[in-house]
Amino acid sequence: MKKKKDKVPVSANIIRNQEYMEKRVGLNVSFDVGFREIIILKKKVQLYYVTGLCDTSVIQEILEMIIEINDDESNKKKLPEIIENRLVHQQVEAVETMDEVVDQILSGLIAFFVDGEKRAFIVDGRTYPGRSPEEPDTEKVIRGSRDGFTENIIENTALTRRRIRDERLRHEMLKVGERSKTDICISYVQDIADQDLVDLIKDKIESIEVDGISMADKAIDEFFIDRKWNHYPLVRYTERPDVAASHLLEGHVIIMVDTSPSVIIIPTTFFHHLQHAEEYRQTPAAGTFIRFIRYLAVFLSMYLLPIWLLFVLDPTLLPKELSFIGPSEEGNIPILVQIILAELGIEFLRMAAIHTPTPLATSMGLIAAVLIGQIAIDVGMLSPEVILYVAISAIGSYVTPSYELSIANKLTGLFLILGAGFFGVKGFVIAFLIHLLYMVNLQSLKTPYLWPFLPFNAKAMINIIFRIPVPYANERPRIVHPKNNYRQPTKKS
Repeated sequence: MKKKKDKVPVSANIIRNQEYMEKRVGLNVSFDVGFREIIILKKKVQLYYVTGLCDTSVIQEILEMIIEINDDESNKKKLPEIIENRLVHQQVEAVETMDEVVDQILSGLIAFFVDGEKRAFIVDGRTYPGRSPEEPDTEKVIRGSRDGFTENIIENTALTRRRIRDERLRHEMLKVGERSKTDICISYVQDIADQDLVDLIKDKIESIEVDGISMADKAIDEFFIDRKWNHYPLVRYTERPDVAASHLLEGHVIIMVDTSPSVIIIPTTFFHHLQHAEEYRQTPAAGTFIRFIRYLAVFLSMYLLPIWLLFVLDPTLLPKELSFIGPSEEGNIPILVQIILAELGIEFLRMAAIHTPTPLATSMGLIAAVLIGQIAIDVGMLSPEVILYVAISAIGSYVTPSYELSIANKLTGLFLILGAGFFGVKGFVIAFLIHLLYMVNLQSLKTPYLWPFLPFNAKAMINIIFRIPVPYANERPRIVHPKNNYRQPTKKS
């Protein structure tokens, strides 16, 4: 249980409030904590803010309006009411505790204290540093919107609201982190999303006890997962507002974390991680074809190498028509070791590409492909067939829309390779069954991970296999338990 702090009330003595701010937020020590004191009708008025998080023009405009009180007003007793009316901003709130004041200032708002008043006025003049919305690198489409979520949570809610102009769309703000006090927004459509699911997510977020979540959404993700060492992603990430809006209309809940350009979609299944916006930007037939190719690529990324290894170790498993499969010459290193070395080499390249500046990444790829690959073959370290199949498997992992799922499938593939390499067909079958049973038992917030395959739902499975035309996709997925299951309301007479 979280310990409740004794809340310090705003004092009518403005000097005490100033002393509190000096101790609590480092006034006169931290250079970015702004402070200004002015005299209005012979009373002290103080304002506090954090430079870099506030719009300077808003502060200047408010100060000008307040200073004009000396020329236009004379009633000292009604000074707090006069100041409240002169705060020319669309969002002004009065708070009565110093803890609230500190939290709001550190979030980028402006706090006003009036001598003799037992409350402070909070003005929202935030302007967070960040970039403009742009298309995310990992979710590009040929046609479609080019905007994407940013590190600013206010912009992200606006991008979602722009696509769902429904009065029942809810954005509820919470804070997590004793020190970071990170803003977290829970988004859902009130008459669609399951209220029990919304309450469960709120309870999980409010129960988080941690100093801070500097890793933003990923840290929140790990508090949701019951199996901490599970390698499969149990939540879906997206940086596209259109994808987030589509899931909101299905009954999912979106979690936005300030400072992160990606949002969390809950709950999700294995097949959610195989979807991509490009499928819905093409015709249903083209979208279905793209989906089939993607499923094939994901299948190959996991099973191509272990199955090929089985054929190499036991050629009798192959029919005569496929007897050409397998290395024509035995290398200096066992095939299993070659595969492991090649897989590690691919991971080295992937990690190097992430940390290499873009202008050098192409050169690095050419060096790896032409020099390292060819020399490895010439010296007998790797056979050409190993490089071929490892490359196909790697391409399949890159085709996977979800980066988290591609890494998980890579680990699964290595597990199957080791099973086949050490124990042959029996080892592969046992490893495959262990993997299948493991995934059957996985759940994402009480949602079966392999739904609609297990438990089987024929109608939902058709929607997974084929890209159904939008007019016919008129039911929301039952797995999220939506309040309103029918997507297209009847026309009003």
